[in-house]
Amino acid sequence: MKKIKPRRDIAAIVGVGLIATVVVLAQLAEGGRLRALLQPTAALVVFGGSAAALVLSFPMAQLRRAAVAVRKAFHHVPRSDQALVARFEQYAVRVRRRGTAALEPEIAGTTDPFLGRALELVVDGVDAHEIRRALTTFNRATEDADEECAIVLETAAGYAPTLGILGAVLGLIRVMENLATPAAVGSGIAVAFVATVYGVGSANLVLLPLSSRLRALGRHAAVERELITEGAVALRQALHPRVVEAHLDGFVRDRRSRDKEGAA
Repeated sequence: MKKIKPRRDIAAIVGVGLIATVVVLAQLAEGGRLRALLQPTAALVVFGGSAAALVLSFPMAQLRRAAVAVRKAFHHVPRSDQALVARFEQYAVRVRRRGTAALEPEIAGTTDPFLGRALELVVDGVDAHEIRRALTTFNRATEDADEECAIVLETAAGYAPTLGILGAVLGLIRVMENLATPAAVGSGIAVAFVATVYGVGSANLVLLPLSSRLRALGRHAAVERELITEGAVALRQALHPRVVEAHLDGFVRDRRSRDKEGAA
């Protein structure tokens, strides 16, 4: 089976571009200057402070996983549920003709470690009940790890606006200390307001949307892993290919409909 390489998710990248465009247009609409939004002191307080708070809040391993998850959020493997169902139907045909050993070449050919593990269990002749138990445990652990990545971004979204307020207070302190110096007053006020913009903007336009995206991708991946689990059990039971297709297709429809009802 030909390996499928991840490719960029154009919609997600366009979404980031739209966020930046909205901010720029909002600043320029009333004659403002883009340079006014560039305040190193405000950036240090908000972004540096948020990063420091995250380092204190979470283990480094979890922060690294979150960073990797954000990078992968802009890539996706073009594999639909129906394509995966069709793949397992093909696997079932091979198993019916030549036994589970016929799936061994697929293990090295897949880029999906969960699918590879499922096929290994089938080829090794592990009992169907044990296959379900092992894969379900692995799926839950992965789902929890995906949720932890989303929690990191949500936590950062909580810190950023508060640190924006802190930056505003620091800017106002500078203003009060330099009331006799107009130039210092202007820069202090700029830091105060831009820090608030950085905090509220980064939380609501970047961090929370990214958190929601990671959570949605995690749910979709969890359903996909459940589908692989059902397919592996069906292969181990040597079900007829048409029965495998019908079972997996019904599973996908039921699982996705329940997810939509839960989201509503």
